[in-house]
Amino acid sequence: MQLAVAIFLALAFSLTNGFHDASNAIATLVATRAARPGQAIVIAAVFNILGAVVIGTAVADTIAGIVTVDQGDVIAVVGSGLAGATAWNLLTWWRGLPSSSGHALVGGLVGAALAEAGTDAVNWGGFNGWHPVGVIGVLVALAVSPVLGLGGAVLVLTALRRLLRRATRRVAPPIDGLQWVMAAALSFSHGSNDAQKSMGVIAVLLLAGGRISTLEVPLWTKFATGVALTLGTALGGWRIVRTIGRRIYPLQPLDSLASQVTSTGVILGASAIGAPVSTTHVVAASVVGTGVGHRRFHHVRWEIVREILIAWLTTIPAAGALAALALLLWKAVT
Repeated sequence: MQLAVAIFLALAFSLTNGFHDASNAIATLVATRAARPGQAIVIAAVFNILGAVVIGTAVADTIAGIVTVDQGDVIAVVGSGLAGATAWNLLTWWRGLPSSSGHALVGGLVGAALAEAGTDAVNWGGFNGWHPVGVIGVLVALAVSPVLGLGGAVLVLTALRRLLRRATRRVAPPIDGLQWVMAAALSFSHGSNDAQKSMGVIAVLLLAGGRISTLEVPLWTKFATGVALTLGTALGGWRIVRTIGRRIYPLQPLDSLASQVTSTGVILGASAIGAPVSTTHVVAASVVGTGVGHRRFHHVRWEIVREILIAWLTTIPAAGALAALALLLWKAVT
């Protein structure tokens, strides 16, 4: 029973991840009216699942190694961590505030592990070559990726503007078409990174429950997490789409393309080295980067950026506290 509840919470986390991170993959496409919402959902659905199934499990392995508790406590700790992360995702979604599901998951797992067994239950880690290990490695990846998103967007937008400085309005349809291509690529990259976060914890749960003998991700898990991400985008993602696509900076089609290209490159690169990153923060930073690239600093809504940064700083401790509370409730009812 506990195993079933914990796996349900992992899929619920993926669903709320879809509210947040999966929505960002199509936010700029919808904001520039290059595609209708229904069309964007189809793109997200197909390519989120492809990304989850096709790409390897390096990110899942990283997430699976964050906490180390006794075998008998794994399901309770991981389940409570997922509960804390999901609760925080729902709270920030209700406020329409882009928040990192990756941060929330790390905070939830660490908070539950600390509440159960203290600091020895957390793999603090660092880096093994380029591969992040444990909490420190994950936090470095989560911190560096938005910086790459912002700087990359400035560079890509500058290059595109120079390339098209003598272009006429005839380039508008090809740019819209490229936005479709890059929205698909960004959805694929999101599936390759964010779906693996749930895959990793489900694999840990199945191993602890004796359902698998090695820490490998079953194929059904890949499909289930990909579907949950897409359902989250369709059912509740539009609050975040509005924030990313319209409230940070008034995007034009070329801005959207620059944001998509940059975000896709950062997230796919992170997936390749097993670094969990936040699609929300990478895309939001790249949108800010387009405003910086135009040198229209006063057009960037810095109050929205400030709210996102506050959420960034508070997500890990808040999700950790919620997870510790969830662990108390878990033990009280089991």
